[in-house]
Amino acid sequence: MGIARHATAHWSGDLKTGKGTLSTPQSGLMSDTRYAFSSRFGDETGTNPEELIAAAHAGCFTMALSAKLTEAGFPPESLDTRADVDLSMDGGPQISSIRLKTRAKVPGIDAAKFRELADDAKQNCPVSKALSAVPVSLDAELEA
Repeated sequence: MGIARHATAHWSGDLKTGKGTLSTPQSGLMSDTRYAFSSRFGDETGTNPEELIAAAHAGCFTMALSAKLTEAGFPPESLDTRADVDLSMDGGPQISSIRLKTRAKVPGIDAAKFRELADDAKQNCPVSKALSAVPVSLDAELEA
C-alpha cells in the first residue's frame, strides 16, 4: 500500500500582479501561505515552487542518508543539508540545477564509505528520482 499526500493552490489575477495561496491540509503546516510572482522572482515575503522543491529535496535526501548510514552500521549523530534550486530563464523558465550540501557527524565511518552512502542516497531518494531530469550535485562532508 502506498502513501498519498496532497497540497492545494489558489490563484487570483494575472501572473505578474496576481497572488495565490498554498495549503497542506493533511499536516496543517501551511494554511493559505502566500505566493506570488514577486515572491518567486523578487524579494517579497511568501514562498515559491523552487523553495518548496528545495525543502522537499533536502528533507528526503537527509532521511535517505540517515537510513543508508544506519543500515550500514553507522547511525548518524546529526545530518544538516541545504538544497539550492536554480531557476533558469534561458529559453523559458526551467529548473536548471539542484545543489545538495550536507554536513554530517557520523561516528566510526571513514570518508570514502560516507561518500559512497551519500551518493547512493542522492541517487535513490524518492525526490531525487522524481527530479531525475534536473542535474543534481552533492557536496558531502564529514565533521569531526
